[in-house]
Amino acid sequence: MNIEEPIPLLEDILKDWKEIIGTEYQGYKNHVYRMVHFCLALKDCNKEEREKIIIAGAFHDIGIWVEDTVDYIPPSIPPAMSYLKNRNLEAWSNEIELMITEHHKIREYKDESYPLVELFRKADLVDFSFGLFKFGIPKSDIKAVKAKFPNSGFHKNLGKRAAKWFIKHPLKPAPMMKW
Repeated sequence: MNIEEPIPLLEDILKDWKEIIGTEYQGYKNHVYRMVHFCLALKDCNKEEREKIIIAGAFHDIGIWVEDTVDYIPPSIPPAMSYLKNRNLEAWSNEIELMITEHHKIREYKDESYPLVELFRKADLVDFSFGLFKFGIPKSDIKAVKAKFPNSGFHKNLGKRAAKWFIKHPLKPAPMMKW
C-alpha cells in the first residue's frame, strides 16, 4: 500500500479549518487521512474519484466544530457545498453531499449511480471500528495507515462530546447514525 503524505488538496482544504477545530485539529486531520487511504485501498480510483473522496473527507465531520455538536451531519454539508461552488465543481454536489450524509449509514448504501458513497461509508467504518471491519483491506495495511496517522485523541474527543450530548438528549443518543 502506498501511504501518501502530504496530500496537497487535503492540506489546502483543512488549513482553513485549523483555527475552528483548534486542539482537535491533528486528530481530525489524521482521521481524514486514514479514511482517504482506506477508500483508496478499497478501490483503484481515477483522478476525479480521488478528488471527490478528498473533498468529502475534509468536510464529512466538520460540523462537529462548525456547530459544536454531535448532530454534525447537517452542518457539515454547507461548507462542502460552498467549497464546490467556489471551485466550479457544483456538478459533484449531489455525490459529495451523499458521501457526507450517508457515511454513518448502518446498512449498505445501494444506489449504484453513486458508488463512492458506499466506498466512503466503508472507509469510515474501517476507521471508526479501529480496523475491526476491514472489507478486504489487509490487516497490515490498516496497521501501517494507523501508524502513519495516529488517532491523536480523535475517538476520545468524539466520545467526550457524545457523552455530553447523551446527557442532554437521552432519547436521541446518536443523531448522526442512519439505518
